[in-house]
Amino acid sequence: MMASIDEDLQDLVECDLCQQPVSFFCRRCGVNLCDPCVPIHLRVKSKNGHNIVDYTSKNDDDTCHCDSHPQNDCSAYCKTCDAPICILCVSIKHKSHEMSELSDKIEELLKVITRENDRLQSSKHDLERVLDHKTKILSLIPSIYKKRKDEVTARGEKWHQLIDKTVKKIHQELDDLQKEHEAVLQKQKKEFEELIGKVNEMNGQKRKLQKSKNVTEMQTFVPVIEKQETLSEYTQYSLPTFYECQIDAKYLQTYFGYIDKMQERKTSMMEQKLKEIDFSVRAILEVPTVTSVINTGFPASEKYESRLYDMAVTDDNKVWMGGYSTELKLFDLQGHLHHTVNITGIVCCLYLCIYNKKVVYTDQPNKCVQMISDTDTVVKMFTTGDWKPRGVTSAASGDLLVCLQKDDHSKVVRYSSTGTVLQEIQYDSQSQPLYIRAVYITENLNGDIIVTDWTKKAVIAVDKLGIFRYSYSEKDSDFKPSSVATDSVGHVIVTDLNDDKIHMLDRDGRFLRYIIPDGGIKNPRGVCILGHSEMMVGECVTGIAKRIKYLEE
Repeated sequence: MMASIDEDLQDLVECDLCQQPVSFFCRRCGVNLCDPCVPIHLRVKSKNGHNIVDYTSKNDDDTCHCDSHPQNDCSAYCKTCDAPICILCVSIKHKSHEMSELSDKIEELLKVITRENDRLQSSKHDLERVLDHKTKILSLIPSIYKKRKDEVTARGEKWHQLIDKTVKKIHQELDDLQKEHEAVLQKQKKEFEELIGKVNEMNGQKRKLQKSKNVTEMQTFVPVIEKQETLSEYTQYSLPTFYECQIDAKYLQTYFGYIDKMQERKTSMMEQKLKEIDFSVRAILEVPTVTSVINTGFPASEKYESRLYDMAVTDDNKVWMGGYSTELKLFDLQGHLHHTVNITGIVCCLYLCIYNKKVVYTDQPNKCVQMISDTDTVVKMFTTGDWKPRGVTSAASGDLLVCLQKDDHSKVVRYSSTGTVLQEIQYDSQSQPLYIRAVYITENLNGDIIVTDWTKKAVIAVDKLGIFRYSYSEKDSDFKPSSVATDSVGHVIVTDLNDDKIHMLDRDGRFLRYIIPDGGIKNPRGVCILGHSEMMVGECVTGIAKRIKYLEE
């Protein structure tokens, strides 16, 4: 590239001696020369001599010149001074220093350069992959943001339809009330007219008798007029009034929806595969497949004949499982039992999670949250007062979220690791209970706190501030939402204990599809997500845990 540029500029460069078009260049003196001026320049004395080259080759000097004797090329390398030197330097200045062949040093440097260049060339593939990913995302941005706007518009139109429907409903109520009001007033009007007519009639009789001296008629009229009732009270009906409900902008947007804003996240260049952009839904397998089966070996309860209740996956892809037993078991994904921990004094470990790389469970009889230490000792983390703990999950903030139950009341409490209450979530913006019987709990990528409620037969989500986000349920079904989990792109996975299927929702609680693996799933309860495309689901009655692949890679 440099040579071609010099060739293009050569016609514009002039000789330093006579201002004619340049043809040559003296590297020693740094002088531009034309053809006739080269002999003249060579006659000029120079301490270091001259090195005349074609002008277009002035930057192509591949030799290494000695710093002390620029007229000489370097032929050796001084290890003591860490510098290339010429033959004169070897015999004079560097005579007692450690020397090596210049070619050996060149070979050593070229190895370093080659190694680092290989590293850069290797990273080039990753850079190109990221660049391609970013380019694709950039091309998708207009359509994605338009899609989001269309979703907001559709939501607005739906609200307008609901508002129009509400307006029509209130109009109809007013029409019906108007008819009722008119009918009542018409009846009252008629009654008053009849009463006034009778009063007028009595008055006429009185006038007639005043002019008469007929005692008999008077005696007959006295009991009649005495029996004529007068009105002591009457019913009044108020006119209708329209009371406008106060609109709180905060809660209005809570029910309308909000934008999950762009989040910054550092991603290692060493990752083998870039995750798909969050708003691009990865392909869901048409028929999810069971890739392995684990027989947990938990016994069945006498009352419910249930065995397997909950599970939690570790960082190294092993799964802790709890059932109707005084044991917690750790399996690998191939079904091999790696470890068993005995929990004295409690049967039926219903709810588990991994917290700071340790398994945590809720102890309902003792109303506390327990942790298994590295030495398999049960450590009480904190108590929950008068409330019985159920579902538990580790939050991204480093806290624990716990479902609590007392009588017919449920709430979610955020605890620190020492048991300090940081947040309580129990009521919605209308002061109505969010939960009745909260059982399992998880946290989604956007901070949503998602709970399953057996009494409401619903999945209920609030944001991290505890403000209601959405509720999902199924009408006309025996829906019993049990364990709930979220995957790497925010899908909400809910096991349906009674209907033998798994529900997949998007991050806003909209139903996507049922997950029913090849061969089916029976009474699914516990669930946890494995990597980016698989889940582990426990069959409560059989005690079998199935590893299910549900997303394409």
